[in-house]
Amino acid sequence: MAVSSFSLTLFSKTPKIGLPKTLSFNSRTASPNPCLKFNSIFRPSTLTLFLPTQTPSIKTQFKSHICCLFTGIVEEVGEIKQLGIAENGGFDMRIGAKTVLEGVKLGDSIAVNGTCLTVTQFDTQLSEFTVGLAPETLRKTSLIELGRGSVVNLERAVLPTSRMGGHFVQGHVDGTGEIVAKDPEGDSLWIKVRAGRDLLRYIVPKGFIAVDGTSLTVVDVFDEEDCFNFMLVAYTQQKVVIPLKKVGQKVNLEVDILGKYVERLLSSGFVESIRSS
Repeated sequence: MAVSSFSLTLFSKTPKIGLPKTLSFNSRTASPNPCLKFNSIFRPSTLTLFLPTQTPSIKTQFKSHICCLFTGIVEEVGEIKQLGIAENGGFDMRIGAKTVLEGVKLGDSIAVNGTCLTVTQFDTQLSEFTVGLAPETLRKTSLIELGRGSVVNLERAVLPTSRMGGHFVQGHVDGTGEIVAKDPEGDSLWIKVRAGRDLLRYIVPKGFIAVDGTSLTVVDVFDEEDCFNFMLVAYTQQKVVIPLKKVGQKVNLEVDILGKYVERLLSSGFVESIRSS
């Protein structure tokens, strides 16, 4: 993956967009095929004007309420074709993909690296679709690191008839973590991630977590290091983007929502009210 940066003026009438340059590299852990190449971005781009807390006056096509569910089973890896300021003043990302376009409709939800986004345009002949990114999405997720040529995990929202192969994933990213170690063991790969304590309290050994939208099982939690780890088997390494990332890169994290519900009930005095009734 490559280092890139570009500056954007969010609400300018005549925005100038500098698209990031990318470099190809051979992944050492993602595939035994030495010819397999992916383009990605390692360092966050300088989208600094997305970070101030200002309220845009332009109406966007984003959903106000997302009522969808994912399983964390990545359907395919897509490639970023274009990203930048749209004509309406928003920030669009165009992604090349095939599988997730089957039966797609405007307004459908697709998880991009675990972030639930709304399809605003699509072209099945060109095998690509467009999603809009709000400034808050860029602030809260690792999508700000992406550039033209980056690869991303993609999953469509599940249907009532779908198998629940992973766990309940909402596509609501709780925050980001940082990869601090990658260690191979046989054909498997250990990944250690550092997370903020506000997220780490919901992460338990043998519990669920979604990392870049991939449903994974936590192996150990290292409270003294503010870290947790998980293992990727050889098959999974071929199907997701996590092995392509380097130490120091960010990943999107969504913790198991059940833990947050339990904490909420306990802190609200619900258990005490049941005991006293």
